[in-house]
Amino acid sequence: MNRKQIAEFYLQDGTKFLAEVDESENSNALVRVARPDTGQMVIEAKKKFEEVLDQIQPVASAIITKLSQLNTPADEVEVKFGIKLNAAAGAIFTSVGGEANYEITLKWKQDKA
Repeated sequence: MNRKQIAEFYLQDGTKFLAEVDESENSNALVRVARPDTGQMVIEAKKKFEEVLDQIQPVASAIITKLSQLNTPADEVEVKFGIKLNAAAGAIFTSVGGEANYEITLKWKQDKA
């Protein structure tokens, strides 16, 4: 069973937020810090949150690019994928509602003449 811990992530503007993450197997590579407002021990994320999102952007762009190249492009495209935050690695794609890493819904509207 994975143990949970709290990781502190930073935005580019310096804003901090907390996220629950699975305890890292390499937890001695992370810095444990005490939050001055609560005294709670948290781990400090290695990457800024925007850097974590930068890991996701190429994957999402590749999916959208490929789907737009269909012979009959869909009128609506919905792509769902799970992201797990990891204080050391950043973002990890996880399964969504089962074993699939991605759930893609394509919709075509019928022409009403």
